[in-house]
Amino acid sequence: MSTYSIIQELIETIKVYNLKGWSPATSTNYSFIDENMQMWISRSGIDKRLISENDFIPIDKNGHFIGENPAIYPSAETLIHTSIYKLFPETKVILHSHSVYPVLLSSIKKKYFEFEGIELQKGFKGVDSHHTTIKIPVFDNSQDMSFFEKKLFSHKSELIHYCFVISKHGTYAWGNTLFEAKKHLEVLDYLCQFEWFINKK
Repeated sequence: MSTYSIIQELIETIKVYNLKGWSPATSTNYSFIDENMQMWISRSGIDKRLISENDFIPIDKNGHFIGENPAIYPSAETLIHTSIYKLFPETKVILHSHSVYPVLLSSIKKKYFEFEGIELQKGFKGVDSHHTTIKIPVFDNSQDMSFFEKKLFSHKSELIHYCFVISKHGTYAWGNTLFEAKKHLEVLDYLCQFEWFINKK
């Protein structure tokens, strides 16, 4: 699939998520690797209602913008994206959401989310039974992106469901395709909604 086609599909996804309330203000960021193994990421400060193909910028493996315009710069969380790509080289798309339920749940679940017996958890790649216990890591929030780089590398063995949560911040999910990344993000959101309402009974 061409870079243009990937960007168009990603833009459509981002606008749908924005309508769900998953990217308030100018929050959230998105990236992909194209057919030439070039990494692209959404630039900082974009209203996701109005995002266009011009809002994706190429970056190098260290997250630096490949360009000369000082007014254009990548998301502040670019290092999280580059770390995921380094850890999981098969990854082609990364999605970040500020959906409210994972954020709410992270206020009471400090180290990980645990789900069991919910049919939709089979939406995670490699999970074929609702009887399986699913654990999703929850990491403390920080403005220091090198903190996340170290955290992700030290917790690689726990990132088996292609997603994690940053406490009181949001979620990251990834996949080999946009479709796969969307599944992981949407399944996590559904499970968090379910768990939140169960806990509030």
